[in-house]
Amino acid sequence: MRLLIAWLVAWMGATGGAMADEVRFEGVVTRITDGDTVWVRPDASDGQQARRKPVKLRLVGLDAPERCQPHGSEAGAALAARVRDRHVTVRRRATDMHGRALGTLWLGDQDVGAWLVAEGHAWSARYGRDPGPYAGQEQRARAAGRGLFAAPNPELPRDFRRRHGPCD
Repeated sequence: MRLLIAWLVAWMGATGGAMADEVRFEGVVTRITDGDTVWVRPDASDGQQARRKPVKLRLVGLDAPERCQPHGSEAGAALAARVRDRHVTVRRRATDMHGRALGTLWLGDQDVGAWLVAEGHAWSARYGRDPGPYAGQEQRARAAGRGLFAAPNPELPRDFRRRHGPCD
């Protein structure tokens, strides 16, 4: 049940739902944890950038492979190559039960989550029959055999965790 609630909060954040007010801020990506989690140091208008603590952001609307799962390290590396040390905009919708901000990450006018799925580094988040907000990008990545979709039957992260547990 907690998984369902966490997914609904994340999905509503990605699709513009009314569960939470959107908070936007700009900053620099300082760290990539995995293919769908980054740390963003918010800009400071008072010149105190070094004192601002980075915000851990879980990208909503997608699910990247676990670090120890096939294509997991490639997904994290692709995200790092795209956004590390870059100035971005965060559209934060909520906070999950782990204290992570949930939202979307924008590099200029590009939704980084949409880019990750389009390049085959993540799945569009789905629940039941809902294909998620990036279903079109996933369909095109599958058809082109990009990234993790080059494998014959890539395993969804939730199924991987169910079989193997979390990565160490």
